[in-house]
Amino acid sequence: MPGFELIGKEEKRELDNLMDKSGILFRHGFDNLRNGVYKTREFEKNFSNQMNVQDALAVTSGTAALLVALKAFGIGQGDEVITQSFTFVATVEAIVESGAKPIICDIDSTLNLDPEALEAKISNKTKAIIVVHMLGTPCNLNPIIKIAEKNKVNLEFEASVCGGVPIIRSLKEGLIANKIKKVFGIFNGTSNYILSSMDKENKSFNEVLKNAQRLGYAESNPTSDLNGDDVASKLKILSSLCFNSFLNKNIHVEGIKDIDKDDIKYAKKLGYKIKLLGYAELIGKNIFQRVHPTLIRNSSYVGSIDGVLNAVIIDGNPVGQSIIQGEGAGPAATTSALISDISSILRGNIKFPFSISNKERKNLNFKDISERFFSAYFRFNVTDKPGVLSNITQIFSRNKVSIKRLVQDPNKNKSSSSIIIITHPSKDKSLNKIIQTINKRSYVKKRSKLIRIDDE
Repeated sequence: MPGFELIGKEEKRELDNLMDKSGILFRHGFDNLRNGVYKTREFEKNFSNQMNVQDALAVTSGTAALLVALKAFGIGQGDEVITQSFTFVATVEAIVESGAKPIICDIDSTLNLDPEALEAKISNKTKAIIVVHMLGTPCNLNPIIKIAEKNKVNLEFEASVCGGVPIIRSLKEGLIANKIKKVFGIFNGTSNYILSSMDKENKSFNEVLKNAQRLGYAESNPTSDLNGDDVASKLKILSSLCFNSFLNKNIHVEGIKDIDKDDIKYAKKLGYKIKLLGYAELIGKNIFQRVHPTLIRNSSYVGSIDGVLNAVIIDGNPVGQSIIQGEGAGPAATTSALISDISSILRGNIKFPFSISNKERKNLNFKDISERFFSAYFRFNVTDKPGVLSNITQIFSRNKVSIKRLVQDPNKNKSSSSIIIITHPSKDKSLNKIIQTINKRSYVKKRSKLIRIDDE
């Protein structure tokens, strides 16, 4: 059952305490045997007080939780609830138990709700739409936004970006008066936990990943977290909100799977940490979206964000720079975001999903990053012999990339050497051409590394 991997010392201690005092595991009944111990009732009371609501009900399954949610929305006999054909049996089971009629909608190539099929299924009897992201792939959101606006229903998605960081509500409401030029930060708790643990514990990527999975910070299949796709999905939503644009797929994406202990070691020697960052920037009339490992100064704010924490930084006018930080992974962060969305729906105020009408959203010019200028870190593992360093520097010169700093570190076996180069700002396409050219040389013993640097 999901969640079992989170059972630790605290949970075991509470269970031992319960068994010592009463031995009753049932929520109701056996009042004469439980010695006044009502753990679940106490939790519900404390939770309702914390959330400032009248009642809270603890449940033991997703089906029960979904049924409670449907009942809370007043859904019952005669109502229709739309869900997708690719979903858990529990989704349909909860709809049926609520007394409503399940309306099954086709999926599209994203394996999520097909917008065209959704529009055809909506009727005046539709009271709710349950969208289930079975594989974590992003849905085709632009047409779904249009459908929500047309049918005057709220579309809430705070839980889709950075978990416990209330960035969506902040952009839609708190920062609505600002012209935003840039949004960037750490948007994935799993990758941040892995990189910061490699740095602090001097462990390999695979060692830290296994520990993250054991602690519940990484999925059993963490591909989308590690290859940058999860951050890219979140960045597209943030970019659309910041620049009043439609979601755009033109985004450069790199992950962290190639980062090793040596990269962490050399970054630290140079005064940097490695973070997986997402950036969306408005430069002139062009928007650049990018996700990649980045060398960031140890002394910077982002450099101090470790573990599963997320941080979103917004540069706006007139407010200047705003920073929102919080947990991006785990049950508490997700619960916080979901309750925020549910509360918004229960208030009943119909709002535009992306703050402005779909008709006012813009088709802006999203460009690739090949012409953008970056400083960069290169690491070459090469045969230690005369002429190699000279050839490498000549390749940099031919591509008009200026070297700012160079470190040569002979390996223990003396037959090879690591060459670390930091560059002055240069065109991204030139940086990539260098790495492609040098990787073809016979003196290269391991695949070379290129990591962009953010010194701002």
